[in-house]
Amino acid sequence: MADESLPMRRPNVPQADAVIGVKRPVLLHGYVVLVDYMGDDAAIVQAARVSYGTGTKSVRDDRGLIRYLMRHRHTTPFEMVEFKFLIRLPIYVARQFVRHRTANINEYSARYSIVPDEFDVPPPDEIRRQSTRNRQGRDEPLPGDVTDRFRADLERVSHDAYQAYTSALEAGIARETARLILPLAYYTEWYWKIDLWNLLHFLSLRLDPHAQEEIRLYAAEMAAIVRTICPVAYEAFDDYVLGGVRLSRLEQIALRELLNGATPSAACATAGLPLTRDDGKPMTAGEGVEFLAKLERLRTTPTA
Repeated sequence: MADESLPMRRPNVPQADAVIGVKRPVLLHGYVVLVDYMGDDAAIVQAARVSYGTGTKSVRDDRGLIRYLMRHRHTTPFEMVEFKFLIRLPIYVARQFVRHRTANINEYSARYSIVPDEFDVPPPDEIRRQSTRNRQGRDEPLPGDVTDRFRADLERVSHDAYQAYTSALEAGIARETARLILPLAYYTEWYWKIDLWNLLHFLSLRLDPHAQEEIRLYAAEMAAIVRTICPVAYEAFDDYVLGGVRLSRLEQIALRELLNGATPSAACATAGLPLTRDDGKPMTAGEGVEFLAKLERLRTTPTA
């Protein structure tokens, strides 16, 4: 049991307290703001030791305990820490945020308020050709005239849409109906509250190189805040999740074959990880290709 004779104090991190309310700019008009937080690394340890009972500190220090919890995916102690953000973001990015249903969201309502005339225009280097390997991603750069035309079209369409939106409001059309005319590039804003474990899961997906660049920028700002409040937990997350490599049963078979001297193609064949299509052409996606990418990552991971 917890020692009820000890005074209960709200954990605080001075570095985090100093940035509460500070806007961290993202994209043209967006930002991430830390509104409040509950708990820190010590709260994770406190929650874990309630489960373990007294006398465990001599067995494992705080950092070691947090790393053990992360390594073995003991989620509950991390759920004791919470973050509340104010986030301003384009609607097309917001639609990706809401896929993470473990957060509590209260959004700016365009039914009650007038949408500001602010929309996102990607920089030229982020307007790229459709990827042939990732159906929901972008790939190679495009010629300058193509990106310039797209950016000009986006600005023109957005300005025209906002003018039509304003005209609709002036004509008496309800705000909840007039908003339909605005494109996805316009900004929305919300309070976004989530516990640490689910936030780390969000970051594991949205910091990944396969995630859309715009949401990665938001995730990076949120990650910096997490690192400030829970540095030990974030270090463990970085080591075991972001920097870790997961191997399926078939991939473990292939790895064993490699350790026994087989070539990568032979190892993949033994494990049932195809590298070629039925027509004999090399595969550009699939389990075998992903396994070889993991091997390349292991070869190139810095040692320190």
